[in-house]
Amino acid sequence: MSSLFKRTKKKLFGKSEKNIKEPDFLSPSLPENLAFIKQQTGNSPDIIIRTLKTEESPVANFAIVYVDGIVDEAAINDFIFESFMANPHQYEGAPEELLQQLADEGVALGSLKTIHEWNGFFQELMDGNTIILTDGTNQAISANTHGGEHRSVEQPESQVTVRGPRDGFNESIQTNLALVRRRIRNPNLWTESMKIGQKTKTNVTIMYLKGVVNDKIVDEVRSRLNSIDIDTILESGYIEQLIEDQTWTTFPTLYHTERPDAVAGNILEGRIAIFVDGTPFVLIAPAVFIQFFQSVEDYYARFDISTALRFLRILIFFISIFAPSIYIAGTTFHQEMIPTELAISIAAQRESVPFPAFVEAIMMEITFEILREAGVRMPRAVGSAISIVGALVIGQAAVQAGIVSPAMVIIVSITAIANFATPSFAIAISARLIRFLFMVIAATFGMYGVILGIIFLTVHLCSLRSFGVPYTSPLAPLSIGNLGDTMIRVPLWTTRKRANLIMEGEQIHGEHMHKPKPPGSREMTIRQKGQGGANET
Repeated sequence: MSSLFKRTKKKLFGKSEKNIKEPDFLSPSLPENLAFIKQQTGNSPDIIIRTLKTEESPVANFAIVYVDGIVDEAAINDFIFESFMANPHQYEGAPEELLQQLADEGVALGSLKTIHEWNGFFQELMDGNTIILTDGTNQAISANTHGGEHRSVEQPESQVTVRGPRDGFNESIQTNLALVRRRIRNPNLWTESMKIGQKTKTNVTIMYLKGVVNDKIVDEVRSRLNSIDIDTILESGYIEQLIEDQTWTTFPTLYHTERPDAVAGNILEGRIAIFVDGTPFVLIAPAVFIQFFQSVEDYYARFDISTALRFLRILIFFISIFAPSIYIAGTTFHQEMIPTELAISIAAQRESVPFPAFVEAIMMEITFEILREAGVRMPRAVGSAISIVGALVIGQAAVQAGIVSPAMVIIVSITAIANFATPSFAIAISARLIRFLFMVIAATFGMYGVILGIIFLTVHLCSLRSFGVPYTSPLAPLSIGNLGDTMIRVPLWTTRKRANLIMEGEQIHGEHMHKPKPPGSREMTIRQKGQGGANET
């Protein structure tokens, strides 16, 4: 009986709740509108409602609503309240005329909107705008008063360079867009904004250079963003996971950065930047594999230095993946590949070690991963100290206890340092995961398994796409005309044409560039004595 009563009660109450329909449009009554606002927001204390009245009215006939903390209160006080209080007698007449008069004369702010529906009302309110209501009309005015506390523009921490700008993105999308526009002062730099997330209503903006970007890629990016149906978007990582081409891969198919100069450079190459409000990391699409080994500093230095550094980064990447697996394969299956003296030295070190090389490597790699994660999560003042001291103490104690050999400690240490030297964290963490797979293959099949794994890894990379662009391009498929900015970087004066990897057709951007030439005379300019400081060549 009790269960039947509960089911009947639930059914009745569910039906009554379904019959309650919330209004779609604002009411002409100001008290009713204010009561509905308090009801919908749970009478939250940060929803500020301030009422005003004219000299001729005994009751309040104006109301100003905003969310404390996300608005510029100085602008509200200076351009709304003071403007209204200076001449309260001028706001008289019909309610519609009052509202229009207030919009034309009383609010000295830009981006004014007229609102009729409650959905638009609450969206404008939560975006940081100030809403002005008046009694007798079902309309309201939204004034742009975005503000509140946010982090200032600081040097990016994840992509530090020796030479280059020191400003980085912060959590304000308006600030991030402005930082890029300062670098590309071109009216063809277009932006498109949308809101993603059923609950969060997060502002997402795409930015591209019209006339340079491929319109098909823009349509694809726009289509994938509009197809996202999710409640929560808190960071650009949400967007990245929902629009990437391939899910079952450890390699990132979108590039992310917190440097405005990196975003500007990629936009000028025909790529699209995706800004997400609330995060300093901007997504770049499409992305190619070689892009993750390039740094913005490469374009600020001479071409020969940049080329050498790029080759070093690629070598570092391969060391971070294959060094432990090659050591395991060599010491376990292919001792004849190791020089005799080195093989004797390694055998002498391993004489007292009770575990095979694979177990040694797994133990040390897991230990280093724990130390690395602890260093990241600990407070900054002690995090680096724990990582360094912990690695030294544990490594030395493990060698003295006979658990691992000194050669294994060296291999794992070099691998960890190489992983830190990779310029992109996204590709570095991919190498950390793939390293364990190659260690298992090397312990099972030796060098034959490592070579087979490299073949499968190459095939996998060639199969990836980023918004339709081959991930390994321009190396596979080979495009000779686009090789000037891959593993090598040719001099700037030779890059008269933009890469047609992403853009449609060839675009000339330096038609009149030429090789720098010294003056015809190679003699030194000296100051002649007794000629009043005249120079002679």
